[in-house]
Amino acid sequence: MTTFTAFAGGARIAHGSACEVALALSALAPDAPPPLVLDDATGKAADLDLRGGPEAIRRRYPAPEAPEPKPGRGRPKLGVVPREVTLLPRHWEWLARQPGGASAALRRLVEAARREGGSAEDLRVRRERAYSAMAALAGDAPGFEEASRALFAGDRPRLEAQIATWPGDIQAYVLARLDDSAALD
Repeated sequence: MTTFTAFAGGARIAHGSACEVALALSALAPDAPPPLVLDDATGKAADLDLRGGPEAIRRRYPAPEAPEPKPGRGRPKLGVVPREVTLLPRHWEWLARQPGGASAALRRLVEAARREGGSAEDLRVRRERAYSAMAALAGDAPGFEEASRALFAGDRPRLEAQIATWPGDIQAYVLARLDDSAALD
């Protein structure tokens, strides 16, 4: 489920599904400072449609339904999904000689590649997500440039020192995006 977090004046004012956050924002006083809503998965600003009353919002943002499992080929209980793979004949020949067949060999190759390069890719994604949140929430805050440099240099102590004067909710949110933590409560 995609979650969102709303901030106003440096304070976290709502967190949850699109419906939960939209309902919380629609209940704000008309003279309240305009909130900033961020998509927790990307750290980027998101627009939620607050028009109409609570019922209109609930209709617009229904609770996500669990997808029904599709019966089919493969091993659905394990989450196996059949898809097409296009390879050269020499690749198919090599795969055919591997223990367990082509599918097992491909799974082993994918897992090995994830172990070797996946952590670097995951770190890059987390840093970009933290930067997006940081830029949206504190792009004009003191220490933003140095905090950005520390973030991309992988210097967490320096990052934490640079954002120490920012509101606590913003600090926690940025660090949670970096740590890949979905739980903010």
